[in-house]
Amino acid sequence: MQGHILQRSKGSWTVVVDLGRDPTTGKRRQLWRTSRGRKRDAEALLANLINQRETGIDAPPGRLKVADFLKLWLSNYAKRNTASRTSGRYEELIRLYITPSVGELVLTKLRPLQIEQAYTAIAERGLSPRTILQIHRVLRQALKHAVQWQLLSVNPADAVKPPRFERYEPKVFRPAELRTLFAQLDGTRYGALIRTAASTGLRLGELLGLRWSDVDLDAGVLQVRQTSQWITGEGVSFKPPKTHRSRRPVSLSDAVVEALRSHRLVQLSERLLLGPAYDDQDLVFATRTGTPINPSNVSRAWRSTLEKAGLTHRRFHDLRHTHATFLMAQGVHPKVVSERLGHAGVSITLDTYSHVTPGLQEDAAAQFEEMLASG
Repeated sequence: MQGHILQRSKGSWTVVVDLGRDPTTGKRRQLWRTSRGRKRDAEALLANLINQRETGIDAPPGRLKVADFLKLWLSNYAKRNTASRTSGRYEELIRLYITPSVGELVLTKLRPLQIEQAYTAIAERGLSPRTILQIHRVLRQALKHAVQWQLLSVNPADAVKPPRFERYEPKVFRPAELRTLFAQLDGTRYGALIRTAASTGLRLGELLGLRWSDVDLDAGVLQVRQTSQWITGEGVSFKPPKTHRSRRPVSLSDAVVEALRSHRLVQLSERLLLGPAYDDQDLVFATRTGTPINPSNVSRAWRSTLEKAGLTHRRFHDLRHTHATFLMAQGVHPKVVSERLGHAGVSITLDTYSHVTPGLQEDAAAQFEEMLASG
């Protein structure tokens, strides 16, 4: 028997839940709670207590704190159903911002106003609206599971309007700026990596996960078959691309092939120099000892290179936007651009690079008129 309800008097009920036998003494254990009101309220409490028992929550009903619930959610859901990097980010946002703000509140007494006040206090600490929106999404998702697990009847975060933020507008390099950048990179550690990024549109994780077995320099093509993901405190992990479209072939220009050949010679010389100490993992872009590169090191080198080249700050990811924008502006079919970028569909490419579309439309109209005139 999982539990039962006993009526004590009019409007008063005793809810009893069986907790099984004590593993040490063998004695039967039960949890007794009082419910006042209608029988349906007592039945709801019984269901709640049984659910708490089955999900491993041993706090009495009405006393489970938000912080304790979030720990349970991280271990029972987030770490089992999301990538390590994602669950790590969830844990970070919860530890740094959510728990200090509302962690001591009782879960069943958490209200939208308290969440709004928490966001206001977090914003006053100087956090960006984008980060606060991430916090909101994590809290809302966790509380959604609290409803599914019958710990809450409604999700208080649903009634909170998430903060708005201005989306980052990609800064596309001009051709002259790219030439300046490449000249600054000649002979440097990350020269081939950055040139490949600009000429293929690959993501940084795809570049750092690229193996020589994925590259055919004679044919001038590479295959995206795995990505590199760096997790703080754990190091690197490699995994397949998220979607089948991300797993793709990408053609290489002659300049990139030449840059990769030179890069390969340098890497082989490092391998010969270190001998058995070289940790050969077949990575195209690796440290001097052959191990995976921490993306933070790429970011530092990227910022330093921009400064030396006298260029305004841009994200490394803007190389990907630059590649796509150049192709669209040159009239390359959006389907081809989408395939090179590994987008899930061509609609994503068209939406992302809609700023290039007006020029393409004008060119198409002019070309149509030229065809009519010449025909």
